[in-house]
Amino acid sequence: MAQRTSVKGVADVVALIDGLGKITGRAQIIWFLVFGGLFLDAYSNAALSAGLGPMTTQMDLTSTQVSILTATAPALAIIFNPLGGWLATRIGRVPPLLIAKVFAIAGALLAAFAGDFTVVWLGRVMVGVAYGVDFAVAMALLAEYTPAKLGGRLNLWQAVWYVATTSNLALALLFFNLDVGSDIWRWSVGSAAVVAVALLLSQALMLKESPTWLASKGRLEESVTNLDRIYGIKAVVGTPDTVTGTAAEAPVIGFRQTGLLFKGEYLPRTMLSSVISLGQSMQYFAVGWYLPLISLTIFGESFEKATIGSMVFNAFGIAGGLLSAYFGRRLGLRLSSAAGFAGVFVALVAMGLTFEKVPMAVAFLLPVLFILCHSAGPGANGKSIAALSYSSDVRALGTGVTGMVGSFGSVAGLYVFPQIKDSLGLADTFLTLSVVPLLGLITCLVIKWDPTKAASPDEVAGQDRDAATAALSVTAR
Repeated sequence: MAQRTSVKGVADVVALIDGLGKITGRAQIIWFLVFGGLFLDAYSNAALSAGLGPMTTQMDLTSTQVSILTATAPALAIIFNPLGGWLATRIGRVPPLLIAKVFAIAGALLAAFAGDFTVVWLGRVMVGVAYGVDFAVAMALLAEYTPAKLGGRLNLWQAVWYVATTSNLALALLFFNLDVGSDIWRWSVGSAAVVAVALLLSQALMLKESPTWLASKGRLEESVTNLDRIYGIKAVVGTPDTVTGTAAEAPVIGFRQTGLLFKGEYLPRTMLSSVISLGQSMQYFAVGWYLPLISLTIFGESFEKATIGSMVFNAFGIAGGLLSAYFGRRLGLRLSSAAGFAGVFVALVAMGLTFEKVPMAVAFLLPVLFILCHSAGPGANGKSIAALSYSSDVRALGTGVTGMVGSFGSVAGLYVFPQIKDSLGLADTFLTLSVVPLLGLITCLVIKWDPTKAASPDEVAGQDRDAATAALSVTAR
């Protein structure tokens, strides 16, 4: 019988997971179930986007009310991204994910059966809470579930986002053809509750706590048990290393420790991931979220044409999201983000200079270029680079803070786009927004950090601790 590996702390757990060549069996099911939460987040956002026109007409909403509804979820994510990270650091990765699903169910049902603007808004508040908590925690958990050599798979969340968006648009088109009338938005928003219930039950049944997080809290017995349950890795509990032995008594990482993300080696990592997250969210929510409006301009004034046009654009987003894993592996997250920002910059400038002045084929290809470059580069990497850049003790906090910064970009994009469009027109708006990917490109070229080209932060931390312990031992002699 082969001797089982002894687990003494986080570094040992990370090394065992990183030693896996692939993710199979129960581990793969769990991995995709975590991704399911990101699907729900995108689906809930698309549900409002697809039904916004009919809702506005039915409820006679003002432009201010529409702006409030569209900006509520990302605005709340500014608060609940870091709060989700804080919760995941204190109580584990899985409980916040389940809590998020409960809020998603309540928010979807409340909005679907709403009789006025206030109730719809309260529903969007709950969806915003779910979105903020789920995204921050899910990316941290995925990073801890995934072997280092497969880290590029985290970028697949971008493809999942566009699949969810396309699915909701297709469903909205189905409801439209079933003649549900102006209630089409209720069906679209309400369907998110069905997805959330299915996910809540599946995740509650299948998800297991992160072995890495458990080890970071000194709970080695549970960590070893979950290594077996998730991956089939047979290990035994060894003598806890110095840090693990005191983990249970150590102060819990919380908001007061946020400053750690802006010190030493973490400072450039936080700056890079924050700028990528801010830039990608602003450009997407300023342009990509309004693809139905752009589709109307290109294809004509029709709900069906606008929806089908948006689905076509999102199909390229799926393709880009799938390619992002490949580019992230070959180029690294930093350079693939830089290339994506460069492509988006070119697309926005071209759209601004040629809008309504070129044949339909060209007008169609430019938004396609935008979506492809966005989803294959910074769109995916903004979340992934943060999840891979920090050690386990601050990972959830790091993804939460980066997500918070990205949510600022979402709110700015949702608010700024209509304001600039009303004052300058669509063409000049594209030109104005091109400064966003340009700044993202410059940042990616200046800051050289790339987690896919470096050792795991947990393993490095473990090596540093071992070296410090050895030095102390020599000094003691």
